Amino acid sequence: MKNFYSIVIIVVSFFLTAFTVHKIYFPVEEALVVDTRPAIEVMLPKIEAPKIEINLRDHSSFLEKIGHYESGNRYEKVNRYGYMGRYQFGQETLQALDIDVSNKKFLSSPMLQEKAMSKLLEANQRTLRRYIKKYDSKVVNGIYVTESGILAAAHLGGAGSVINWFKDGVDFKDANGTPITRYMKLFSGYKLDLP
Repeated sequence: MKNFYSIVIIVVSFFLTAFTVHKIYFPVEEALVVDTRPAIEVMLPKIEAPKIEINLRDHSSFLEKIGHYESGNRYEKVNRYGYMGRYQFGQETLQALDIDVSNKKFLSSPMLQEKAMSKLLEANQRTLRRYIKKYDSKVVNGIYVTESGILAAAHLGGAGSVINWFKDGVDFKDANGTPITRYMKLFSGYKLDLP
């Protein structure tokens, strides 16, 4: 029985030493190091990096989003008021942009629709340049104003309705009841590739 207790004490001592001593050196020509610590992966909780969603706010994402709100990004879409294409242009606006084509030709040409949108953004930017310069990155009537938000609002209700909003606070609504301030908020902060 005495030998049994002696063996138990030796075994327990060995295990205690093995878990507290980090390195055991064996005398050989070159020292051989044995690491008796448990693997770090077992001791540490598993940590995963959080998923980061990058919200690109560039010109193409601006067009993608405005196309989504206007038509679900469908080039062939015509709404109940006769507005056409991805960005829902009316013939009056197309003629003002010197784009004189039939509805059928306009609807069948994504390239022509993109050209019309580009021309409209540039025309509205010229018309509203004074307001963009004065109000960009400022809060007006409780709305944080940016160039992209102003141009989106002008797309929805025309440049004149945006000017009226800055002058008189009148929040123009389109035929569907959407106010220009909604577009001003939704499309705020995009970096547009315009001259």
